[in-house]
Amino acid sequence: MKLLKRLTLTLLTSVLITATFAQEDTPTGQVLDKIVAKVDNYILLESDVQKAYLEAVSQNYQGQVAPTRCQVFESLMINKLMVAKAEVDSVIVTDAEVMLQTEQRFSMVMQQFGGDENTLVEAYGKTSDQLKAEIEDVIREQLIVQRMRSQITEGLTVSPNDVRQFFKSIPTDSLPLFTSEATVGQIVLKPKVNPQTKQDVYDQMVQFKKDIGEGKADFAELAKRYSEDPGSASNGGNLGFSSKGQMVPQYEGAALALRQGEISDPVESDYGFHLIQLLEKKGTTYNTRHILISPKATEADIKSSERLLDSLRTEILAGRMDFAKAAKDFSDDRNTSDNGGYFTDPATNSNRLSLRTLEDPLLFFMIDTMQVGDITKPMQYDDPREGKKVRVLYYKAKYPAHRANMEDDYEKLKAATLRKKEEEILSSWFITAKEDIFIDLDAAYDRCNVLTAEK
Repeated sequence: MKLLKRLTLTLLTSVLITATFAQEDTPTGQVLDKIVAKVDNYILLESDVQKAYLEAVSQNYQGQVAPTRCQVFESLMINKLMVAKAEVDSVIVTDAEVMLQTEQRFSMVMQQFGGDENTLVEAYGKTSDQLKAEIEDVIREQLIVQRMRSQITEGLTVSPNDVRQFFKSIPTDSLPLFTSEATVGQIVLKPKVNPQTKQDVYDQMVQFKKDIGEGKADFAELAKRYSEDPGSASNGGNLGFSSKGQMVPQYEGAALALRQGEISDPVESDYGFHLIQLLEKKGTTYNTRHILISPKATEADIKSSERLLDSLRTEILAGRMDFAKAAKDFSDDRNTSDNGGYFTDPATNSNRLSLRTLEDPLLFFMIDTMQVGDITKPMQYDDPREGKKVRVLYYKAKYPAHRANMEDDYEKLKAATLRKKEEEILSSWFITAKEDIFIDLDAAYDRCNVLTAEK
């Protein structure tokens, strides 16, 4: 299936190789929306293809050629086919899983607007409920596709010999030129809030519970006014249904110990203090709402963390302490501490990464002013979920722009080899699976030959 094989190459370019697909003109003007494909009970709209195509073009980088509209269309078709086939194969994604990830994604959106729903409506032209519904549909499809891909490619591994053979198969003139890369690490401390500040928040929560119990206050109104969880505050603190193991242990333990309608005592987690009300239990899931208030570190608390970080920096620079060990032992950022403090490229899990892959643009500009071997003085920064933190950055190594090679780029090559094998398996799966599901395409996309095994 040559078109699907070309799609395979398109997916691989996100990790490694430059393909030579024919260019298509960038679409202009307003698209009149219509159904362009039906896959069993699922539909694909022209606007879906348009949006995905424009995103693919905008995300193109390092000289790679963007996928064509046909390749984007086929990719979306495969996703719809996986969703339809998941029903036949009884591949299940629970409502609780979808709701949890929807809340997390919506929380990220709300954080960008300072938790203000009016600003959100102005920006999107939709209420929070409408936006949540759209996010929920996307999340559900993503989870089903992920689960189907995992099931189809279960147990797939690649050996060093597979990587070598893959590398040898790439024509020399097609090897990509990687931009300069760096290995960058961090040690992060979340300032320890002093006991009196914590006690003040605890006492405030106790008073909330008392006022609610005496009918002097309403739980939902208190959540809207005081809760610092942007994803649920505007909804009266309601988190919806959660499955066991999806919430932090302190929250889940307290919630499951409650009777329906009962309100907990203040519960402390890494996010702060929660006042929890159990609304309903249904099977292995439970529905709760909460009020979250995070005790804020004082300037004195922050300075204490800065002094500790400064002493660690001194020990590392003097050679008396290894940076990676210090990060594992002291850093409060679990995303990097388990990797010795180093940032990783999510596509390859390599410590060598283009600085553009760093999520925080401030890090990019900071590293740009440093020399290899430098460790910054402690710096304060704002974590969107957990408030003020302090960190030091370590610029371990820099790698100049170069053509891909086995010595410098093994992890990238390994990831690309694995991706290639995955897509070969999915290609074979697609040929068989499409015979089991009703598919109807709009005539405008006949030229893409999606349903033809060989072209």
